Amino acid sequence: MRQPSIYLPHGGGPCFFMDPPPGDPLLWVAMQEYLASLPSQLPGRPDALVVVSAHWERPRPTVLSAAAPGLLFDYFNFPAHTYQLTYPAPGAPALAGEVRKLLARAGIESDEDKERDFDHGIFIPLKVSFPQADIPILQLSLQAGLDPARHLAIGRALMPLRDMNIAIIGSGLSFHNLGRLADPSMNPAAAEFDRWLTHALCESPALERAAALIGWSAAPHARACHPREEHLLPLMVAAGAAGEDPGRHVFSGRIWGKAVSAYQFD
Repeated sequence: MRQPSIYLPHGGGPCFFMDPPPGDPLLWVAMQEYLASLPSQLPGRPDALVVVSAHWERPRPTVLSAAAPGLLFDYFNFPAHTYQLTYPAPGAPALAGEVRKLLARAGIESDEDKERDFDHGIFIPLKVSFPQADIPILQLSLQAGLDPARHLAIGRALMPLRDMNIAIIGSGLSFHNLGRLADPSMNPAAAEFDRWLTHALCESPALERAAALIGWSAAPHARACHPREEHLLPLMVAAGAAGEDPGRHVFSGRIWGKAVSAYQFD
C-alpha cells in the first residue's frame, strides 16, 4: 500500500485540548476537524509514521530511535491540565535504521537520539488524528541552517518508505509570525502568501515546484509570514518525498484571520 506525504498544521501549543479564547469559540475547530479526518484520507492504515516537526533542529538529520518515547511539553504558560496529556504511541527503533540507510544512500549523514521525547509538534496533532496512539512513530529532526534544498533532498531520500506503507508527515504551520498573529493588517499578506504556496504545490510540475520552494523567500510577503522558516521546512521534506506526485490542497482555514493550509501528495 502506497502512503502519501503530508504537510499539516499542528496549531498553537495544546490548542485542541483547552478552552477556546473568549470571543472566538470556533478558532481551532476547522483545523481540529481536518486533523481528525486525516485517517479517512489515507489509502488504509499505515504501518508507521515518519514525522518531521518544526520543533526539533539538529546539526544533522537525527532520528528519535527510542522504543517508547515520552512527551516533551515544550510550550509555556498554558493551563495546568495541558501538561498532563498523554500519548503513548510506540517509537519505531527498527525503522530508524532503515531511515538512516536511505539517507546515507543519498549522501546525507545522520545521527540517532535514543533519549528525546516527542515534542508538541508530534503529539498534539497526532493525538487528534490517531487518538488510539497505536501506530509507531519515528520522529526526524530538521537540519540546522534550515536550507530548503537540503530538506527537499531529505524528503527525496525517504520517498521509498511510502511504498512500504509508511506515511511521511511534515508538522508545522504555513503562517508563523507570532508577533503579528493578532494583527488584522497582516491578513491580506498571509492570504497572498497562501495563494502563492498553493499554486507552487498544486499547480506546478515537480521540478518547478522544487525550484519555487528553494526560492520560497522571494514569494509575496514570505518573510512577513515566516520571519524564521522552521515551521515551513517540514513542508520541504513532504514535498521532496512526493516525487512526481501532484499536491492537493486538503485544508484551508484561518487563525485570527491569517490563512493556513494543509497539503497532501499521493
